[in-house]
Amino acid sequence: MDEIIKVAGEYYVLATSSLADDRRRVVKYANTFAVFDRFGDIQPIGLSEQGLYHEGTRFLSSLEFQIEGVRPLLLSSNVTRDNMLVTVDLTNPDILLEDGGMIPRGAIHVLRAKFLHEGVCHEKYRISNYGLADLDVRFSLKYQADFADIFEVRGERRERRGQAGDAQTNGREVILPYLGLDNIPRSTEIRFSHAPESVGDAQADFVLRIPARGSEEFLATTLCRTPKRDWAVPDRDAAWEAASYEMWNIFEHECVIRTSNEQFNELISRSVSDLAMLLTRENGALYPYAGIPWYSTPFGRDGIITALETLWLNPEVARGVLDYLAERQATDFNDGQDAEPGKILHEVRFGEMANTGELPYGKYYGSVDATPLFVVLAGRYLRRSGDQQYLHQLWPCIERCLEWIDRYGDRDGDGFLEYQRRTERGLTNQGWKDSADSVFHADGELAKGPIALVEAQAYAYMAKSEAARMAEELGMRKQAMQLHVQARELRKRFEKTFWDDRMGGYVLALDGEKRPCRVLSSNMGHCLFSGIVSPRRAESVTRLLMGREFNSGWGLRTIAEGQPRYNPMSYHNGSVWPHDNAMIAHGMAQYGFKSEAAEILRMMFDTSQQVDLHRLPELLCGFERRPGDGPTLYPVACSPQAWASAAAIYLLQACLGLTVHGGQKRVYLNSPVLPEFLDTVRVQGLKVGSGTLDLLFERHEKDVSVRIENREGDVGLTLTK
Repeated sequence: MDEIIKVAGEYYVLATSSLADDRRRVVKYANTFAVFDRFGDIQPIGLSEQGLYHEGTRFLSSLEFQIEGVRPLLLSSNVTRDNMLVTVDLTNPDILLEDGGMIPRGAIHVLRAKFLHEGVCHEKYRISNYGLADLDVRFSLKYQADFADIFEVRGERRERRGQAGDAQTNGREVILPYLGLDNIPRSTEIRFSHAPESVGDAQADFVLRIPARGSEEFLATTLCRTPKRDWAVPDRDAAWEAASYEMWNIFEHECVIRTSNEQFNELISRSVSDLAMLLTRENGALYPYAGIPWYSTPFGRDGIITALETLWLNPEVARGVLDYLAERQATDFNDGQDAEPGKILHEVRFGEMANTGELPYGKYYGSVDATPLFVVLAGRYLRRSGDQQYLHQLWPCIERCLEWIDRYGDRDGDGFLEYQRRTERGLTNQGWKDSADSVFHADGELAKGPIALVEAQAYAYMAKSEAARMAEELGMRKQAMQLHVQARELRKRFEKTFWDDRMGGYVLALDGEKRPCRVLSSNMGHCLFSGIVSPRRAESVTRLLMGREFNSGWGLRTIAEGQPRYNPMSYHNGSVWPHDNAMIAHGMAQYGFKSEAAEILRMMFDTSQQVDLHRLPELLCGFERRPGDGPTLYPVACSPQAWASAAAIYLLQACLGLTVHGGQKRVYLNSPVLPEFLDTVRVQGLKVGSGTLDLLFERHEKDVSVRIENREGDVGLTLTK
C-alpha cells in the first residue's frame, strides 16, 4: 500500500485514495466489525480498509456477488437507523447468455441483508424473478481471507507473517485456515444454505431455479473462527433475536431527545445509534470502542471523553469506562508499554502483532491525560449518580492516579504534567493530538521533550478539584483541604507560566527546556472546559477562538490559520474535530458565553447535513466555508467515531446548561439557550436517582422557557438565569 507512510515511528495515511470517495456501510458487534461498499461487497480499493474483522484481524478481505459472471447494478443501499442491518437492493444489467438468450435489464431483483453476531456475519439473499418465464439463475460468490492484522491494513510492513493453510471444502462449506506467528489458529468458514455447483478456495458457483414472478432465498454465513470462538453457531433467526435484544438492552438506558427540527432529530438519532453500536460489553460493563475502522478497540482517553459527553444522557457508559480502566490501571514500570504505577491505560489491541510484541499496543499506557481525566470522570459520575458506595470502592484507584500525577507525571518536579516516551517504539506525542508534528514552536521547530501540554495542566487542575470534592464526600477533610490547596496553587502557576500577553491566549506547551511553544491552538479551549482560566482571560480566549483564524464556518480549527505548520488538510494542525469543538463549547458555556456555544452547535449541525447518514466524522478539513459549498471531508477519518458521535449530545447539554445531581435528586439548568434552528427541545425520561423528568424547552425572542411535562419520583428542578 503506497498510500501509507511511516514518519518518526508513526503511521500516516496518504490521501492518494480517499474513504470519502466511496460511501461505506459499517456494522459492528462486540469485537467484530465489517466495512462493506455500497453493493454489500468487500473490495480491495482505495485504502483497502474494507473487510470483515474480528479481534484486530481481517477474516475476509474480499467478497463479491455476481450474476452470470457480472456485477449487478446498484439500486439502493442503507444501514438501518439502529445500525444493526445493512440492506442492499440490486438488479441485473442486460445479460447475454451462452445459449444466445438474454436476461433483460431489471428482470432480476436481489435484496441483500446482513448483520453481525458473536463473530459471525449472517447474510440473506432474496433473489426475485420479475420476468414472465422461469429462470435458471447462475450466481457466484468470490472471497478471499488475508488474515491481515489491523496495523498491516494501516500500513505496517512485517518481515514475517503466519502461514495460510490450504482451503478445505466440504459440501456446503469452505474453510480458509491461517496459523499466526502468535501460534493462534484462525480460520474463515463460509457456510451456504444451498449446495454449490462448484466450490474452491476463492469462489463458489450456484444455480437457482426461480419461477416467473417468484423468488428464492439463499443464506451465506461467515464465521471468524478462533480457539475462543468454538461454540455452535445459532441459526440466522436466533442470532437476529439475540442481537436485537442486546441492542434493546443498551437503548433502554437512554432518555429520548426530540426537537422541532427533524433534521436535528436525525443527527441525534444517528449519534445515539452510533454510540450504541460502538459500545461493547467487557465483562458485563459497557465500553465505547473508539472508532471504525482503525480504532475499534478500547482507548482510555477516548472512552473517558465519550463518557463525559454522554454522562447526562446515560451514566451507565461512565460506570463501564471507570470499571474497565480501573481494572487495568498500571501497577508496575514497563518501559515498552510506557507504563508507570497508577497510570491509566491508553489503548488495548487484540491482534497478532500485539500478541507477538511486534507493536507495544497490546496494553499501552502512552497517554499523559487519561490519568487525570479518569479522576475527573469519577468525580462527575459520583455527582451524576450519587453512588457513594461505588466511590468507596473506586477511591484507592483514584488515590493511585493522584500519586501518579504528583510523582511520575511531573517528571522534573516543577508542578506540571509532562510526557516523554520511554522507548523509540512509543508515541512521540501523548496528548489527544498525538501526531509526531503536533507540538511545535512559533518558528515551526518541533518541540523536544519532556513536553508539558497546556490542556494536561488544565486536566490536572480538574482532577485535583474533583478529588477534593470526593474526599469531602468520604469525610476526609484534611485530604480534601490539601487537594483544594494544590488545585489553587496549580492554577496560579499555570496562569503565570502558560499565559502569553502578546498572543492574547495560552501557549500550546512547554518543551523540555521550559521554552514556551507560542502557537495559537484549540488546546487552550480545553482550559475553558476545565475551569482553570480566570473569568477575564476566559473572555479573551473565547473571542480568539471564535475569530476567523480559528473559525472555519464548519467548526473551530485545531490550529489557527496563519500559524506555523497550519494546514487545513492536516490531521491535527488545522483540521476541525467535533469532540474538540464540543469540549470547547462546554467550556465557553460554563463561563457564560452561551451564544458562542450555540453557534458551535449550529456549525456542527450544518456539517451533519452535508455528510452521509448525518454522521459526524472523526474530523474534517479546516478550509473556510464557501457559499453554496459543503465541508471538505478528511480522506481517512474514522466514521463512526465515539467522541464525535457524542459531540452533538454534549453540545446540546452545554446550550441547555443542564447538570444532574443524583445524590440531591435534582436537575440544575443554568441560563439555557437554543440556536435559531431549534424552537423546542423535549428531553423525556431523564433519570435522576430513582425518578425521572420530562422537560420541554421553548425558545422565545430573548429567552428560553422550561416546563416540567412529567415527573416520576422525588425529583427537583432548579433554573438559574
